[in-house]
Amino acid sequence: MRITRISTHVVGTPWRNLTYVQVHTDEGLTGVGETRMLGRTDALVGYLREAEVNHIAGSDPFAIEDLVRRMKYGDFGRAGEIVMSGIACVETACWDIKGKALGVPVWQLLGGAVTDRVKAYANGWYTTERTPEAYHEAARRVVERGYRALKIDPFGAGRFELDHAESRYAVSLVEAVRDAVGDGTELMLEMHGRFSPATAVRLAREMAPFRPAWLEEPVPPENLRALAKVAGRVDLPVATGERIHDRIEFRELFESQAADIVQPDVGHVGGILETRKLAATAETHYVLVAPHNVGGPVLTAASLQVGFCTPNFKILEHFNDFADAEIKNVVRGAPEVVDGFFSRSEAPGLGVELDTDAAAEFPQQRAHFDLWADGWEKRNPDG
Repeated sequence: MRITRISTHVVGTPWRNLTYVQVHTDEGLTGVGETRMLGRTDALVGYLREAEVNHIAGSDPFAIEDLVRRMKYGDFGRAGEIVMSGIACVETACWDIKGKALGVPVWQLLGGAVTDRVKAYANGWYTTERTPEAYHEAARRVVERGYRALKIDPFGAGRFELDHAESRYAVSLVEAVRDAVGDGTELMLEMHGRFSPATAVRLAREMAPFRPAWLEEPVPPENLRALAKVAGRVDLPVATGERIHDRIEFRELFESQAADIVQPDVGHVGGILETRKLAATAETHYVLVAPHNVGGPVLTAASLQVGFCTPNFKILEHFNDFADAEIKNVVRGAPEVVDGFFSRSEAPGLGVELDTDAAAEFPQQRAHFDLWADGWEKRNPDG
């Protein structure tokens, strides 16, 4: 079997463009991968057009390690977000092909299942007015849908510092959410890498009465010493990693012991096997894995393949019940959350099929997401 060509399909929403890549073979099997890019979708598609000629066309889709190695190192220049995301799409699609050809789900090819379900946490649910009352009602609806975990960034457009009034307002939002969801629901606290260590530590202590499940990206991701400074001064688990695009670059993070939970994005870190390798390394450091997942149903399905076969997999992020929920229609077999969990699929490959006609109904947009702007939480570029 050989890869004959690839095709790309960009599914657009006002705040995110989702890039789907189909890998076609000479035996009629087609696999699909997906990533979400912020402001670099055209660059990704352009890279894939070149990589198709230089590396992908004519390759054996079963020889995934070899293809990833050639795409990552065969152009000499250091692979960054765009290249690693392109690799992830193609790599995922090859696993999809391999699973379909062998008649087994991808998780079976990665060592077999260790669980029959993966817990989900909701994101994108607070696209509403930024008031305690509105957040209380929105959070209550999340729990009514069966979720037992959700994430919130309550900090407005703050950066490095957050004044007293805005800090107290953020506390009021989290207090309202905790009241709505009760004590039995995990509440993840997102900081989006915006604060200085001193501010992050202060905010974490102010939020402590509401028992956050983790503190996510408390400081900008470039400075691990700053992250370690925070981790050493708070009593909450620290999570980070969505903006690291190579599993090798996680080495310093593990060595710093500054993170309790790593959050690789399967669509940015090179794909399914790269994420599984990273999870194995994390396990040696007693670190849990909770992938960043702002993608659609294909990226969700790919992340779940890792989840079902990974002992230290904690939970999976899910936007698609709340933000742009209609994009689930671009695939057949989209994973669904029932009673707070994704159930293990036995379908071959990823278990999903891209509907290109449905995808064409969501043309690429000038998607823009600026979380330093007032009202960013509504995920509406027009306000």
